[in-house]
Amino acid sequence: YGFAAATDPDYVRAAVDAVENADIAALYVPGIATLAELQKAIDAGIKTVRIAVHCTEADCGQQPVEWAKEQGLNVMTFLMMSHKLEAEPLAEQAAKLDSYGADVVYVVDSAGAMVPRHAGDRVAALRQAITADIGFHAHNNLGVGIANALTAAENGATFIDGSLRGLGASAGNAQTEVLAAAFERAGWDTGVDLFTLIDTAEHVVAPLMKEPQIVDETALILGYAGVYSTFFHPTKRAAKKFGVPARDILMELGRRGVIGGQEDMIIDVASELAGPTYETPALARL
Repeated sequence: YGFAAATDPDYVRAAVDAVENADIAALYVPGIATLAELQKAIDAGIKTVRIAVHCTEADCGQQPVEWAKEQGLNVMTFLMMSHKLEAEPLAEQAAKLDSYGADVVYVVDSAGAMVPRHAGDRVAALRQAITADIGFHAHNNLGVGIANALTAAENGATFIDGSLRGLGASAGNAQTEVLAAAFERAGWDTGVDLFTLIDTAEHVVAPLMKEPQIVDETALILGYAGVYSTFFHPTKRAAKKFGVPARDILMELGRRGVIGGQEDMIIDVASELAGPTYETPALARL
């Protein structure tokens, strides 16, 4: 995805200075971020941290959750790739995060691999297992991000993520403006100004996007194969480099059960699928 144009604290300070009613959150992934970096985000003005762990590794969140609570932060936790666990085992992982003091535990469809039944079953299981609030984070790879979010809310989720115009990895997230309209149509009082959201999406966010968020071939196969959304662009590049269809790379990655952080496997798989006749370019061998 390239290098950022500014530092993380710079982005946080800019966001904090721009809002009046909202809290600004930072994402913390154990093993990537450090508590020292999180402290910098606190110093820059965040009030909320989102601590993301793989759905089978809630214990990795204990230290940062407890530390963040000691700092007075609102702590939201993410069970990434939640489609990889059935409802009851996922609820057991959620119970650990709840016991550490998390304010919110999220079911996270990182790969956009869920359909509404999956979202509903998992949220309902968490509702029975924890006292913390429950959130749901959708990706739209199978075209059902909005439906998944509605089903999650119907089963007890009270925090629903979205992004204007769906701006996000792969096929994007559930569109905030569509969420607002759909929830209103379903009888929920969202308390948001729908038309201001639509105008902001249309006239502010859309011009900033290099391309619209669509369910193209690669995005669809990501969801179908259950592969993390951050594999989207690297897989497209590897497919072009090795002359192997992106769908073949993604299906093999899905078969191997890769998770976020294992993007290095893309080159391994693409190289294997290309076969022994593929000659690595001279620059790549250096």
